[in-house]
Parts: sequence; C-alpha cells; structure tokens
Amino acid sequence: MTSEPITHVLFDMDGVLLDTEPLYSRAIQEVAGRFGKTFDWSLKEQIMGRGRLAAATFLIQALELPLDVPTYLAERDAVLLDYLAHAPEITGAEAFTRHLHARGLTLAVATSSTRGLYQLKTQDHRAWFSIFSAVVCGDDPRLTHTKPAPDIFLLAARELGVDPSCCLVLEDSPAGVQAALAAGMRVVALPDPNLNPDLMAGAHHVITGYHDFPLSLLGL
Repeated sequence: MTSEPITHVLFDMDGVLLDTEPLYSRAIQEVAGRFGKTFDWSLKEQIMGRGRLAAATFLIQALELPLDVPTYLAERDAVLLDYLAHAPEITGAEAFTRHLHARGLTLAVATSSTRGLYQLKTQDHRAWFSIFSAVVCGDDPRLTHTKPAPDIFLLAARELGVDPSCCLVLEDSPAGVQAALAAGMRVVALPDPNLNPDLMAGAHHVITGYHDFPLSLLGL
C-alpha cells in the first residue's frame, strides 16, 4: 500500500451513500418474474457496479429473457424510477461524509449511474450532496470503459486535480473494488452482507458500516 497521505475520498453512490440496491433488485425481479425467472444474489454480485448496458446484456443472457437491451431497460426503468425518486441514505453515510468534509478532506462521487439517475436519486439530498467537489457519472462521454476498468476513478482524480495515490475509495461492489485498485487507489469495501466475502478480498479494509470505518487511514 502506498505511503502517500490520503487527502481525497471518492465514493460510489449505490449501496455506499444511498440505499438503492434493494430497489434495483425489486425492479429487476418484477421484470424477470414476468417470464418465470428469478433474480438472486448469484446474479446480482456479477452486475453490481457495472455500467447500465453491460449489466442489462449480462442479465438478458443469464436469465434467457426474450427481450433486447432497450426493451429490458425500458421495462425495468418503468418500475425503478418511482422507487429511486426517494432513495434513503445508507445508515450513517451523511454524518460520516459531513465529518470528513468538516475535517478538510475533499470528497467526490464516482457512480456508474447515468447523470439523469444521479439527479433523480439525490433530489431529496441536495444539501448533503453539495459537499462533494466532483461528481462523475457512468454516461460521461470522457469514459471509455466502465467498472471494473479504472477509468471512472482516474477521471474523478483528474477532476479534483489530485494524484490517484492520494485517493481512497469506498465501494460496495467487486467491480468497483477492482476498478479502484486498478486506478492505484486505496480501497475500503462496504459490502452487502449477502455478498460472497471472497469477492472483496482485494480491498485494503472491509467494513460492516460507517461505525466500523478505520479513521486512522485518514489521519483522523
């Protein structure tokens, strides 16, 4: 692990700041269930953190759904958007990020969500999300590859004007952990308890909640 002091903290959004992952699961199951299929954790752990199109393509093939990608996404979003409009925070996320901000750390969001979905999910939390100095979304035209490629975290570091070695990432998905490591950043994983823990083996620390975060990593 690099010895550079951490000055910037990058957050994934879904499952890290906002408790949206159960909402995605519910919407996906509503679509899959129309065809007698079941969306479970063996599938979810393979799409978490990935881009919208990549995840849709994988699920259509894995579940053998008689839909093309645009149709699947339209049907899923018809259910999902109502759920996401009032997405709650992950327990402790706002207090934790405000604490870091007050202590002088620079924060950013790096999410695979599109800009439109980011705005929808955060509409009830605008004051909170104003403390983040940069927000990079998955449909940013400057991104060539989605997680697990490092592009989104490297772009966030460029937006902040900081070397990746000074960044720490909080992630809940295996793809996100891989992306952060590939970017040369330190990683703290906050996985769903249903996720296979072996998939987070590369993270520098694995925590069960914000109460469990090792603040010594940040010199606090």
